[in-house]
Amino acid sequence: MRKKVLLFMSTLIAAAPVASASSQSTEEPVKQTAKELALKIVSDYGVSGIQYALRDHGAVVLSDGAGVHNKATKAPVTKETMFGIGSTSKVYVTAAAMKLADMKRIDIDQPLTAYVKDFRMADERYKQITPRMLMNHSSGLYGSHFEDGFLFDDPDTEAHDELLDRLRTGRLKADPGEFSVYCNDGFQLLEIMIERVSGLSYSEFLRTHFSEPLGLDATMTPQDSFDRNRLARTYLPPLEQALPVENVNLIGTGGLYSTAEEVSRFGDMLIGNRTDLLSEKSVKAMQSHEYRKGIWVPEETNSFNYGLGWDAVQLAPFEEYGITALSKGGDTTMYHASLITLPEHDLSMAVLSSGGASIYNSILATKTLLAYAKAKGIIDDILPDKTFEPAVKAAMPADLQAFAGMYVTRGQLVDVQFKNGEIVPELSDGFSPPQTFIYTGNGQFTSKSGNANVSFERADNGNTYLKFIGYANVPGIGQSAMATYSHQKLDRNPLDKATKRAWEARNGKTYYPLDEKITSIGYLVPAFMTKQIEVNTDYGYASGTKIISGNKAVNVAQIPIMHGRDSFDLNFYTKHQREYLTIGGQAYIREDAMQTFTLGSGSIRLHNDQAAWFKIDKKFANRELIVKTPASGGFAVYDAKGTTVHYSKVHHKDSIVLPEGGIIVFGGKQGDVFNIKVKNK
Repeated sequence: MRKKVLLFMSTLIAAAPVASASSQSTEEPVKQTAKELALKIVSDYGVSGIQYALRDHGAVVLSDGAGVHNKATKAPVTKETMFGIGSTSKVYVTAAAMKLADMKRIDIDQPLTAYVKDFRMADERYKQITPRMLMNHSSGLYGSHFEDGFLFDDPDTEAHDELLDRLRTGRLKADPGEFSVYCNDGFQLLEIMIERVSGLSYSEFLRTHFSEPLGLDATMTPQDSFDRNRLARTYLPPLEQALPVENVNLIGTGGLYSTAEEVSRFGDMLIGNRTDLLSEKSVKAMQSHEYRKGIWVPEETNSFNYGLGWDAVQLAPFEEYGITALSKGGDTTMYHASLITLPEHDLSMAVLSSGGASIYNSILATKTLLAYAKAKGIIDDILPDKTFEPAVKAAMPADLQAFAGMYVTRGQLVDVQFKNGEIVPELSDGFSPPQTFIYTGNGQFTSKSGNANVSFERADNGNTYLKFIGYANVPGIGQSAMATYSHQKLDRNPLDKATKRAWEARNGKTYYPLDEKITSIGYLVPAFMTKQIEVNTDYGYASGTKIISGNKAVNVAQIPIMHGRDSFDLNFYTKHQREYLTIGGQAYIREDAMQTFTLGSGSIRLHNDQAAWFKIDKKFANRELIVKTPASGGFAVYDAKGTTVHYSKVHHKDSIVLPEGGIIVFGGKQGDVFNIKVKNK
């Protein structure tokens, strides 16, 4: 449902002290383009507030916002409103690492172990990992250790402090440097390296070397002291109330807060306009086409082609105009950001929002920059969005049947088959909805709408991939291009009968975390932290991992760009006749191994785990639960479908009517006591 919100648009700020009538007339279409897109994003795409800023040769030429800072007060977004910038933080930690290189404190092509001496893994290849590989996503690390990384009103440093311990028993998914696949842990390791080499906390390093000389007084980390009321409030439908402050405690990966004007100012430095802070050599190194060093989809029209820190160093559609564009997007649970710079033309634009998605912000920045480039005479005209003809089916060659089989993408299994010249089931690149693809000739399958093509390709590493090339259409906003290996073909992995039985019993089961802090955003959005196991024993795989025994399965995905990110191994064990799962050192309990909540009154004490999960006994359904919660604790209640009906850290109530077939979790510190009372009907 669309909801009306108060909209605010600030004034256009001219680059020169006095703007002529002609300059005002050329700026007006740019202002109008940005305004219309911002209003559309707010009205149609779940965004409560959005803010953007465009710089030309270092001067702000456009600074606007739409929507509200706070729904309750109807306070509008202003240029002073702060937002989380998510993974756009990665260009900051990359710049910090390059600053150390400028200072001759590190060599980005030396092993990381030279600078972080206690970095160890069970896989001996870890010794080959360099800072460059962390910055271009080619380290071979599995991806992300997010435990206690996203917390409400809680700047706990555990995610940072324990990362090296969590990696110690881990292995790599590929040889370091073999291919680039999005990896959050790499940027956490950069943060640790910066601290070890500089002797400063990462927050202090940013403040000393970038924020103070650039005048960034609104660029902060969760560890900094600042007025949290400056942060745009966040919301999660159907809740109307504002959520607590989101702390992303993975600071190097995605933990910064800032404003659009300040992000664009940092982007101006990354163009090369502050060589006193970051050398021209380091700026150029960040812009290098790192993605070409490993396995990659050869198409150049793309939203992803990694440099150092940058998501793209040749962002579509700018290459169609002969313009080099660099981009970095960012998404947390609640905040979203995009930074795009055009180094050859000294332009940088940042778009930040509460709600929505970074792809919307990126399209707004792209269209505004193109409008500005046209107004300045850099380009003659703006090309229209791509249009597509409906696919026309052709006869499919019989030899393509060899590509049928089980594929993996983003930890999910897909049984790809061909029926009457169509791929079954519908497929998605992960950025657009699933579509039906039909054979159209020359080895290509095309979506019925014509906006995407898939083909099958054997890469240099011997793996067979489903290659996706297409355009995601965002109605009323624009398009985004994507070329990627989206799925990897798996070989059959025969299992013995006992192993099959063990895994078939887990198929469809959900596992719940035992050591996630109760302040975690995952308790509000449980899909972010629970693990549901999907098993195909005919092929011998589970949730994208290869089954190797009755209790263990290991990652086999080696997919570049995005679809092979956040890999994991599955390790199961039984204790007191209850089954548990560990992933990357984090423990989970199987849903049917939970104790049943049968306590009408009394107390619950937390023991070794941070969370205690209970199934609600049917006799307590529709009765009111009242909990006296310790200061460090909290509790959440979910209905039979897994939907959150109460989370004390957000709802700030001590009672809830218990749903039939639901689940309760109590969380806090070891030894915390919860006093319980369930009222009679």
